[in-house]
Amino acid sequence: REMETTLSTGDARLDQAVRQWLLYDKNPKTASMVQELVKEGAVEALRKCFASRMEFGTAGLRAPMGAGVSCMNDLTIIQTTQGLCRYLEDSFESLKDRGVVIGHDARAHPPSGGSSKRFASLAAAVFLSKGIPVHLFSDITPTPFVPFTVSHLGLCAGIMVTASHNPKQDNGYKVYWENGAQIVGPHDEGISKAIEENLEPWPESWNTEEALKSSLLKDPYQDINTQYLKAIQNHCHHRDINKASEVKIVHTSVHGVGHAFVQSAFKAFDLRPPYAVEEQKDPDPEFPTVKYPNPEEGEGVLTLSFALADREGATVVLANDPDADRLAAAEKQDSGSWRVFTGNELGALLGWWMFHCWKQHNSDAAPADASAVKRVYMLSSTVSSKILRAIALKEGFHFEETLTGFKWMGNRAKELLDKGNTVLFAFEEAIGYMCSPSVLDKDGVSAAAIAAEMISYLATKNKSLSQQLTSIYEEYGYHISKNSYFICHDQEVIHSLFGRLRNYSNKKDSYPTECGRFSVSAVRDLTTGYDNNQPGNKAILPTSRSSQMITFTFSNGGVATLRTSGTEPKIKYYTELCAAPGNSDVTQLKKELDQLVDAIVENFLQPEKNKLQPKVE
Repeated sequence: REMETTLSTGDARLDQAVRQWLLYDKNPKTASMVQELVKEGAVEALRKCFASRMEFGTAGLRAPMGAGVSCMNDLTIIQTTQGLCRYLEDSFESLKDRGVVIGHDARAHPPSGGSSKRFASLAAAVFLSKGIPVHLFSDITPTPFVPFTVSHLGLCAGIMVTASHNPKQDNGYKVYWENGAQIVGPHDEGISKAIEENLEPWPESWNTEEALKSSLLKDPYQDINTQYLKAIQNHCHHRDINKASEVKIVHTSVHGVGHAFVQSAFKAFDLRPPYAVEEQKDPDPEFPTVKYPNPEEGEGVLTLSFALADREGATVVLANDPDADRLAAAEKQDSGSWRVFTGNELGALLGWWMFHCWKQHNSDAAPADASAVKRVYMLSSTVSSKILRAIALKEGFHFEETLTGFKWMGNRAKELLDKGNTVLFAFEEAIGYMCSPSVLDKDGVSAAAIAAEMISYLATKNKSLSQQLTSIYEEYGYHISKNSYFICHDQEVIHSLFGRLRNYSNKKDSYPTECGRFSVSAVRDLTTGYDNNQPGNKAILPTSRSSQMITFTFSNGGVATLRTSGTEPKIKYYTELCAAPGNSDVTQLKKELDQLVDAIVENFLQPEKNKLQPKVE
């Protein structure tokens, strides 16, 4: 290509990166994009495309689709997969016997020719070119089906091509290890190094047409659908109630993959089929009816669901995000308004329900084995509600806290299961729920069916979800939480904010001791490894210098965590106020928490606040 010799931006490294790209890229759309930028002399735009390669971390990759090493495209998918392939070859002698699984959602980006299906096919071609068996889903699939397949078929790894609930221009590449959980360190660093060592496309990596004819290629779609439904039916405990239930539920997949799979899961539980939101039930990479395809955003995403529920007389709405690994729920109140449950509230309900069913089943099956509860575990992330801890203390099972993200809960769950324990439930406040050990990750499909069975059961007791949540809080103590975020694209602002909190009042290595009228009783910094509640001030949970995370505990029982997101340009805050059972003054608790949040924003965030964009409600 003539561009390779004529390019000169005045930046030798940039010139080299662009020349290499034009040499390697066989996608005419992304190659043309780069050529046009060169012709126009658009140096800044070229720098944006080539200044830094997407960082491969424990969340894999997530970035906009487009041209250059900073984006998701055919070439970066090939390079990433070549690195992963080499790392797996070094890690598993059995790789050519066991193989890998690859799934994808419905995302697409016509301007760059990128799509999840295309990326999945290219990833398959890379592995097949090295004689490695590939189980490639022939159609869209929920993210949880990939870790399920890894575990069910005993594979070495799994790849899911999805950006979950991110904006429509984004895509992602999530990797699961042989244990069925998302990768954690040191695999991320090892894979990242291998990617850098395998940037030049191998001769067969582009040849998807030939690869898809390979005898090593299998389509697990039908079998995994069947096996997954069999596995989650183990958590159906009230089939007679389900069959008789008149409860009406609306479900939306928010233009993602979830519709058909949730319908099947309801059928497997003998539940009445949920009403589907017609405008959102089929996959659409444009997400035309929502500003953000994320049910966690609340009412704005659920407007069409509420309208359908009102027309059909339904009292509950369930929503999946576009890759169906998360679940949101809302319930119509007596006032006629809709209550959207927070991730923590739905976590409390599902945690209570999973233990209620376990206790009922266990007392029937083995009434003499009173010690069985001591082998039961529930997990949640450190920024999630501590309600499971309160339930565990009273009921006698174990509760454990992990770092943020299901990669930590999935890996810890596997360790516990391998020692003969029962892991009943795990959740994170970002509407992620693991209700079955068959999937060591969050799973919005099984969670939808299990939530629907809980709703049907409660209806036989003339109880709503809201009433049951109140009952849980009255028995185990109110846990009031308030979470939100600020958008921040500037890393310097982020480093300034967290650096100031670590050197408060200009004192080196000194944290705040008060926040307005609230006294700080403990600080845990999982970026640096500091925790003044532990011997030697050393944190027990793993630390990571690559992400920011500080937790403040207050003398009034409040807990607040400030952290950066691993997949979005956000500074998030999580706060909770816990009360002992018997303290039912919810109004006062909420007022106290509101005042604590205001104090945190005013005192901890104020110097950088004008550079932060608040969440748009």
